[in-house]
Amino acid sequence: MSRRGRRTLALVLLGFGLVVALEVVVLAAVGRSIGVGWTVLLLFLDVVLGIAVIRRAGRRAVDALRTRLETGQLPDREVGDRGLVVVAGVLLAVPGFVSDLLALLLIVPFTRPLFRGLVAGLAVRRVGTFSGPFGPAGPGDATRPGPVVVRGEVIDESED
Repeated sequence: MSRRGRRTLALVLLGFGLVVALEVVVLAAVGRSIGVGWTVLLLFLDVVLGIAVIRRAGRRAVDALRTRLETGQLPDREVGDRGLVVVAGVLLAVPGFVSDLLALLLIVPFTRPLFRGLVAGLAVRRVGTFSGPFGPAGPGDATRPGPVVVRGEVIDESED
């Protein structure tokens, strides 16, 4: 694994560990505040709600994506929004209140464009400019060089 890959893996693991620690702290605080039974009940209802959101939004996202692709169109904002709602459902299904807060931010329509822009920015940074197989200016562009084309005449000596 490259040095950059190890560093990225270390940062992801560190971030995951911090989120888990924060979830435990928040769960303990909620448990002390409202009681363990109510906390467990809230977590259970949270998982059930998350599964329901995944089923409903997931089906809609797949249908919207299939429709776009069958008509020869690229996925649009609607498909992206439905995908973010599916991610929100997954976050709801994960036990914890911090993940629920993030899920609610993904579900609310007026905060979703912020996350859509964040995801699009990360994708462009990771993949480069997405402009199709030939780019905006023909084969290759500044981020992906195309084939070298040598203009000339083809002579086929086998016809002699």
